Amino acid sequence: MISLTIADGVAEVVLDAPGKLNAVDPSALAELSQAYDDAAAAASRGEVRALLLRGVGRAFCAGRDISAVDPADDDVLGYLGGLVTPLMRKMAAFPAPTFAAAQGAALGVGLGLLLATDVVYVADTAKVGSPFANLGATLDSGGHWYFTERLGMHRTLDLVYTGELLSGEEAVRAGLFSRSFPADELLGRTRDVVARVAQGATGAFVASKELVAQIRDRRLGLWDSMDDENRAQAALCDSDDYREGFKAFQEKRKPVFSGK
Repeated sequence: MISLTIADGVAEVVLDAPGKLNAVDPSALAELSQAYDDAAAAASRGEVRALLLRGVGRAFCAGRDISAVDPADDDVLGYLGGLVTPLMRKMAAFPAPTFAAAQGAALGVGLGLLLATDVVYVADTAKVGSPFANLGATLDSGGHWYFTERLGMHRTLDLVYTGELLSGEEAVRAGLFSRSFPADELLGRTRDVVARVAQGATGAFVASKELVAQIRDRRLGLWDSMDDENRAQAALCDSDDYREGFKAFQEKRKPVFSGK
């Protein structure tokens, strides 16, 4: 169900079970985790400088595959706490910029996969929200935190109670994701951005990724965040890319970054 390809500095991870809208069971989550491990190992060798996550077919990921789940013996905590959360942490910590291209449904765990990705582009017709009102279940995979953070308490609970879904265009307007594109342009335009980022100053990008995560997780104020920025900038001074960027500016040419 999960494939990984690496070319030209880009790792592309693909959810490929379109017949079930790329819904994920424990086996698929294990495959996805392994794909990120393999991509991270390639990144440590300098072979990967950006990652793209996408789904095949009508949906990005419709969430957990519950087609064979018996509520009487369902190990929900084992699935969510034991599998989904560790995977999301691994995805968020990936040592290079990460992108996702999401079309159709991105629900439940599918939404969580997007939350664990640095930059998310969605089709304008994508569907995002909390579809659990008719299941007797609740939003999971970080959805409550994310929606409350971005949409506020009232809008979050409105979506939870009604089960209504936001289109990709609405989700971008609400500040949930970065950009929306027509569905037939989504993958091509996302790949263009990822290819460009993969040729950039990877170390500087990862430093910004870590700084943003610290602001989010530690609720840093301006001055504390500036202190972290100063230290990150000082550390970058010793990198090849930092020296190349300054040299290219002084020589009035386009920089050629190595990711080192």
